[in-house]
Amino acid sequence: MTTIKDSVHDHIAVEGVAEALLDTPPVQRLRRIAQLGTVTLVYPSANHTRFEHSLGVYHLADEALGHLGIEGQKAERVRAAALLHDVGHSPYSHNVEAVIYRETGKYHDDVHDLLDRGEVARVLADHDLDHDAVADLVAGDGELGQLVSGELDVDRMDYLVRDAHHTGVPYGTIDHERLIRELRFVDGDLVLDEGNVQTAESLLLARALMNPTVYRHHVARIAKTMLRRGTERLLEATDTDPAELRRWDDSDLLVSLRRTDATAGYAHRLTERRLYKRAIWAEMTAVPDELLAMDHAEIREEERAIADAANVDADAVLLDVPGEPSMPESSSRVVVNGEVRGLGEQSTLVTALRAAQRDQWRLGVYAPEAVADRVGERAIRVLGLEPDGAMVRDARPGVHATLDEFN
Repeated sequence: MTTIKDSVHDHIAVEGVAEALLDTPPVQRLRRIAQLGTVTLVYPSANHTRFEHSLGVYHLADEALGHLGIEGQKAERVRAAALLHDVGHSPYSHNVEAVIYRETGKYHDDVHDLLDRGEVARVLADHDLDHDAVADLVAGDGELGQLVSGELDVDRMDYLVRDAHHTGVPYGTIDHERLIRELRFVDGDLVLDEGNVQTAESLLLARALMNPTVYRHHVARIAKTMLRRGTERLLEATDTDPAELRRWDDSDLLVSLRRTDATAGYAHRLTERRLYKRAIWAEMTAVPDELLAMDHAEIREEERAIADAANVDADAVLLDVPGEPSMPESSSRVVVNGEVRGLGEQSTLVTALRAAQRDQWRLGVYAPEAVADRVGERAIRVLGLEPDGAMVRDARPGVHATLDEFN
C-alpha cells in the first residue's frame, strides 16, 4: 500500500490495481496537465494538476464503494477507472478538447484506445481486469459507471472541492462526505437516499456559483480561445498528428506553439499574459438565434467578416460563442417519500439557477487592445447584435459602454 498526502483529502491510501497503475506513463503524464488550464491566469494559485484530481477521485470512489458494500473485482474495476478517468485529456485539459475532437472524433472520456496497450494494459491484465470494461466505466456506461461519470459522480465531488481550495474561491465547498454516505442504487440508478434534497441542491449550487467566477471567468475564456486558435493554426501549419498532440502535456504544446512561426504570436501573448481584450460582451437576448447555432466553420467566416469590416488582420479577431447553458446536475435523482424523483422535479432552486445561467451567458468578441474599440463597433453590425445587450469596450481601462454611448 502507498499512502499519499493530499491537500484536500489529507492522507490517501492507494493499493491494489490503483497502486500498480500509479507509476505508468499515462498516469504520470497527468502531473503535467493543469487541472484548470488557463484559469491560472486569473487565479495564480490554481496550479493543481489532473494527477492530484485523479487521486482524489480514486479516494472518493473507494469510500463510495465501501458505503455501498461493493467488493471484489467489480470494486477493483471502479477503482482503476477512477484513477484512469482523465488519461484521455489533451494538453490544458478541456481548453483544446474541441479542437482534438474535430480532428480525431474523440473526447477525453473515450479511452478504449489508451487502455488496450502498453503498461496500463499490462497492469490491468495482471489484476485480471478487462481494459474495455474499465474504459466503459470511464465513459459512464453501466450501473457502476454512474459513480465515475454521472450526475452524482465522484469526479464532480472532487473537482468542485479541489478547485475551490486552490483558487481560494469558497463557492465550490460541498459536504462531499455526506454525499458519499447517502449514495444508493435503486433499480440500477445511483440516487441520494431519503432526506437529501438539500444535499443534492448543494452540489447544483456549488457548480452554478463556480461557473461564472472560475470556470467561465472572462479572462480564462479569452486565453482559452487564444490557445484553441493557436492549436488549430499549429495543426494547419505543420504536419503534427492530432492523435499525437492529444498525448502531449501542457509544456509540449506551448513549446510547439512558440517554435512555429504561424503560432508564436499566440504563444508569447499567453506566456506574457498580454491577452486580447473584450471588444464585445453580449447577453444571450442580444444574440440572433442563428449565431447560437453556428458551427466552427461558420464562426471562422464571421471572424473574417468582422476583421474585413474593421480593416484588421484576420488573426486579430476571435469570436467566442459558448454552447447553450446546461445543468446536468438537475437530473440527479433523490428519494422523496420513498419515491425516486429527479431533482429538477423536486427543487424550485433548479428553475432559478437555470434562469441565472441564461442571464450570465455571454458571447465574446476578442481583439488586441489597440484595435478592440474598432473591432467591437464593427462586430455589432456584422453579427446583427442588439445594441442594448452588447457591450463595447471603452477606451478607458476596465470600462464598458453600449454602442450608442460609444458613438
